[in-house]
Amino acid sequence: MTETRKNALIVGASRGLGLGLVDAFLKRSWAVTATQRSPSQGLAALASDALTIETADIDDDGAVTALHDRLSGQRYDLIFLVAGVATQAHDPAHDVPRDVAAQVYLTNAISPIRFAELFRDRLNGSGLIAFMSSILGSVSLNESGGWETYRASKAALNTLAISFEIRHREEGFGVALIHPGWVRTEMGGEEADIDVETSVTGMADILERQVGKAGIVYLDYTGETLTW
Repeated sequence: MTETRKNALIVGASRGLGLGLVDAFLKRSWAVTATQRSPSQGLAALASDALTIETADIDDDGAVTALHDRLSGQRYDLIFLVAGVATQAHDPAHDVPRDVAAQVYLTNAISPIRFAELFRDRLNGSGLIAFMSSILGSVSLNESGGWETYRASKAALNTLAISFEIRHREEGFGVALIHPGWVRTEMGGEEADIDVETSVTGMADILERQVGKAGIVYLDYTGETLTW
């Protein structure tokens, strides 16, 4: 009997970790729907029968609703909200303009939860919704300061994800908050510890194991549980 191909929706996949995750899951014989905010040469280069590319900005409610409608016939084992920003992340909070700080919060915390709330009906019954979090979102592990508005946005995402999971616990799907490591991407910089392939391979391993498990976890790319 032929095994049914698993299906993933990866949101924010035009470059960096999102693009790497698309490639990783395609190599694992998943079918993947990947979203881009604007046309991505990287995604186009991965074109195959197993890849569907959609365009939507996670901060645009109308675009997200239209995407939900376009994908009405799809059901996903995994929905992974990867999209995020780190605008003026190195500046202390009091030096970041209010509108910039607010946008970081909206993109990194509010928009992923709003997307998950709308798209949870596109999950297979025991599927998994994952959010790209960060170890910087851990309040208890903040011993160095820095990255203040980014840290706060990821801590907010973690808190909102816990409430989201509690609100929908009886529906049976799982929720995962994932720290990708410090990765050599445009956001992570050239001095980061690991490359994209190492990060996405670890994350894909974890996510494949978590599909079908209820409850909420906060893990890094090696599978280590992080403290809130």
